[in-house]
Amino acid sequence: MFEAKANEAAGFKQIIEAIRDMITDCNFDCSNSGIALQALDKSHIVLISLLLGPEGFNDYRCDHAVTLGVNMASLATILRCGSNQDQMTLRCDDQPDSLGLTFEDVKHDRISEFSIKLMEIDQEYLSIPETEYTASITMPSADLQKYLRDLRQLSESVSITANKDEVIFAAAGDVGDGAVHVRQYTDSENPDKSVSI
Repeated sequence: MFEAKANEAAGFKQIIEAIRDMITDCNFDCSNSGIALQALDKSHIVLISLLLGPEGFNDYRCDHAVTLGVNMASLATILRCGSNQDQMTLRCDDQPDSLGLTFEDVKHDRISEFSIKLMEIDQEYLSIPETEYTASITMPSADLQKYLRDLRQLSESVSITANKDEVIFAAAGDVGDGAVHVRQYTDSENPDKSVSI
């Protein structure tokens, strides 16, 4: 049996919302070490590699390794049915044909239960070589998502360049062109809203 429970659905919902436009179908590989996802975007340019460790959940149980083939649009639709503050539980059997999602609003004594059919997805797990990067940027994912969404109104491709002072997100298309300049910023009241380059 596999079961993962989070006190708030917001984090998982944000992750799925951030990647759902890039990948259509993917495998969630669930094991004792957490929930792993690795997929290429539709154009085979971006490799998404994600590991949600057991410590990211309030309760986590995975008796046997299980692979969950999921359509991302369907998963995102079901996730929208729960509130960000709801307790969320992901659950399936050892030989799953569906993934159960439960949203519980303790304050209003409401429980919503959903099920998504799983798919058999033939997908290779790619090894990612160790790489030294010339820049490392830490910023709120909601900000990154907004910049990319806004610039993708102009063009499907967005370029990202960084120097020691700023990160520049830019796009040019038939409608016009645009750029967002983000400088390093420290928010002492909300450190998770800070930007470091």
